[in-house]
Amino acid sequence: MRLSITHTTTYHYTAPVSLSPHLLYLRPRESTRLRLHNYELVCTPTATLQKVRDPMDNDMLWARFPASSAEVTIAMKADVETFDTNPFDFVLKDYAIPFPFTYEPVFDFALAPYLAPPFAKTQKLLRAWLKAHFTNRPKDTVTFITELNSLIFNTLGYTRREEPGIQSSVQTMEIGGGACRDYAVLFIEICRTLGIAARFVSGYLHTAPGDDARTAGAMHAWVEVYLPGAGWKGLDPTHGIWCDDVFVPVAHAAQAESVNPIQGNYYNPEPVGSKLSTSISVEAITPAPL
Repeated sequence: MRLSITHTTTYHYTAPVSLSPHLLYLRPRESTRLRLHNYELVCTPTATLQKVRDPMDNDMLWARFPASSAEVTIAMKADVETFDTNPFDFVLKDYAIPFPFTYEPVFDFALAPYLAPPFAKTQKLLRAWLKAHFTNRPKDTVTFITELNSLIFNTLGYTRREEPGIQSSVQTMEIGGGACRDYAVLFIEICRTLGIAARFVSGYLHTAPGDDARTAGAMHAWVEVYLPGAGWKGLDPTHGIWCDDVFVPVAHAAQAESVNPIQGNYYNPEPVGSKLSTSISVEAITPAPL
């Protein structure tokens, strides 16, 4: 699928402010399943941009603003092509077909950050929630993960939250809902409690007109789990589906907060009011006729 993505974020201040270096996770993640045909990023006022590879091997940018300003705009445009049309196009290693399974020792070091379980108290509460809601558990891995993903989708209530921050998995269970990033963190911590390597993914989602687009006009968050023989595979508990070619990943991490799309601060000797406005569009590009 060919997709055109635009993402514009503007910060309005009541007086000129000084700006710290801003960390940007906005570039779609290129891979064998995603080709980046065009990418542009423009900052106003003009910033010095430095490309960096983070510890998780994500592309990121440092944006350094030399001048103070009462308004800051960060505008990204990208043209991508995605190829993950069939998310079930994989074959698991034999030992990983039944669930639960144990990863081969060769994976221990690489997967350690994604297998680190939550605190013991949180694990206890997660297991209690599963005992109450997930009674008839499948015995094979793919079906188990599919139904666990569907369980979160069907059990929780979606709430679009504009405020920053991510709920803990316990908060999401107690409240009975949250935003996409909260769904993702709950799914991750359940997976790790059960011995499945899982990581947080931030990116974009294309939804066709008329869909129940829970995340239209915003960045999206989902989960990738590591399955022996298949590698990292995406699941979206916000919609209860496996990820296919409408998902455009930008960055992944063991800890969700580390890949917030825009990270930075402003400074002023006097109190300053601020306002944030964001516009995001992910549209399918119709191929030109031959």
